[in-house]
Amino acid sequence: MTRPRPGTAPALPPVAPEVFAAAVEGLTTRLRRRLDAAVESLAATPVDAAEDGTYGIRCGEDARVTLTPGPSGTITAPDQARCTCLLSPRCLHRTAALGAAPVAAPPPHTGTAPPTGTSTGAAPPTAPAALPARGPSAEQVRAAEGLWAAAAAVLAAGVTAAGAVLQAELLRAAHTARLAGLHRAEGAALDAARHLRDARDPQGAHRVHRPAESVAALRELLLVTHRLKAADPDPELIGAVHRNHHPDGPLRLYGVCREPVVGPGALGGVLTHLVDDAGRWYTLRDIGPGGPGRARRAGTAHVAVRSFLSDHERLSRGGLVVTGAVVAPDGRLLAEPGVRATFAAGRTWAGAGPTGAVDGTGPASPLAGCDVEIVAADGAEVLARVRTDDGSGPVVRLAPAHRHPTLAHTANLRRLGACPGLRVRLLGRVDPRRVTTLRPLAVGPVPGAGAATLRLPEEWRDRADLGYDRLRDAHFPAKAPGPSPSPSQSPLTDADARPVDSPLRLVRDLVELAVTGGRRAAAEPARESDRGGHVAALRRGGFAAGADLFAALGTVAARRPRDAFGRPAGDDRDQYAAQWLATAVYLTGTEAALRRALWHR
Repeated sequence: MTRPRPGTAPALPPVAPEVFAAAVEGLTTRLRRRLDAAVESLAATPVDAAEDGTYGIRCGEDARVTLTPGPSGTITAPDQARCTCLLSPRCLHRTAALGAAPVAAPPPHTGTAPPTGTSTGAAPPTAPAALPARGPSAEQVRAAEGLWAAAAAVLAAGVTAAGAVLQAELLRAAHTARLAGLHRAEGAALDAARHLRDARDPQGAHRVHRPAESVAALRELLLVTHRLKAADPDPELIGAVHRNHHPDGPLRLYGVCREPVVGPGALGGVLTHLVDDAGRWYTLRDIGPGGPGRARRAGTAHVAVRSFLSDHERLSRGGLVVTGAVVAPDGRLLAEPGVRATFAAGRTWAGAGPTGAVDGTGPASPLAGCDVEIVAADGAEVLARVRTDDGSGPVVRLAPAHRHPTLAHTANLRRLGACPGLRVRLLGRVDPRRVTTLRPLAVGPVPGAGAATLRLPEEWRDRADLGYDRLRDAHFPAKAPGPSPSPSQSPLTDADARPVDSPLRLVRDLVELAVTGGRRAAAEPARESDRGGHVAALRRGGFAAGADLFAALGTVAARRPRDAFGRPAGDDRDQYAAQWLATAVYLTGTEAALRRALWHR
């Protein structure tokens, strides 16, 4: 995707990875040291878009860079970027302009891990065309080794220090992986490079770093390349280029809920979630610049699927029949030629079945659902007990998905917290940093709960979107039901209960710190006096393996090999990257197991 420049200026066209990498390689050492500052200085420079399809950007009084993208709209060859200065093409101006442009996207690839970023659910993927039933070739192993080395260098430096030169090395290695046919590894490398660009974007509006996303991108890249360079024969590691999914027959979809989106770079909008009869998730989205205000307006905005026109509110409570459907790998419905859609009747949540919590991580992972009983308000949050047959379910925390007053999450949670004993059905996202915290997006009545649950208008189809719909007095029982007794706890103890998150967050903090601040930052916990306390807390919580990995990562990060004379003796960057990868993989698997144990009921 291209990023908007300040004001109304057009964005620079995307640049193929190998073009930028070659431009950096052509610079002298002195110019490479100045490259990051030059890229940052171009952030506020207007871009001129000419009628002939070229883009111009002024670099000082005596230099102007002109970018001439090909028919695809992408800079794919070195001669499509020119500068008027005497040093061109090996000049700082040309290279900085290429570095300020977005990275061109590769074709989609398949693999065992879902793409990171803003995926919203798993539509059935296209079966890859005849993945090879052999291990990687010698050429592919060499390409994987190059990608591993580039990724390890980025990890050692950290996001805050991985500038244009390290990005160019990563992009060159990604191009080599493409030539070797390593589709999954190439896609993972470009995904990691985009996260580096976003985190280091000099435009203030885009300087919102999401450590969990960077962790996921680097974990995928290092895991795939680690297995490939060890000649793992699993064909899924190679990946395969595939197109968007085209279902054989028409899709019959049922609306589930609307989710406001407030993202970095002042983005705002809405995702409308839908499911089919098999329980697969799909989305229609409307996201663009505008922040929370746009997110609020988008909830009732029109949505078009070719000639079909409706709005997100109607679709979220109704349904859709799509013929000739085109579905992206992340579940997005695409309005491509040949697609036809008609409005259809929806179903209640009891019929659509959103409560079978789907596991996933990231800001747009599949949603989790369950039935709870409200226990008490806790500031802007709510304590609730997960409903089980014996009434002994765990106490969890409900937190606003967005706290901006333009959206209704906080006000609606406050109303729910004021009604202890109320039973509600929830659908939302598990907080990636607190497994006992759910950020609900929608609520509905619990079937069979009688007067102890919500009473929503018939036109709402038994659910309220917490970011858009306002819960009123008429939607609650006339008399608060009060907490129900449980075999193990009294109502008074119930009200004072607090969900306790596992100490696994200590491992997450260290893994994210390593990605953000680099190896030096990861070494700090090894020097802190409370390091032993963290390790002991993990062991007391039953996370013995996590304790060992936590201690080992800090120790390896702090190690600096030296020879007999005290001089630096080589680099053990590979060992550090391998230790970080082991810790990150353990963290992902253990957190997924905790989510399943708590929310899959």
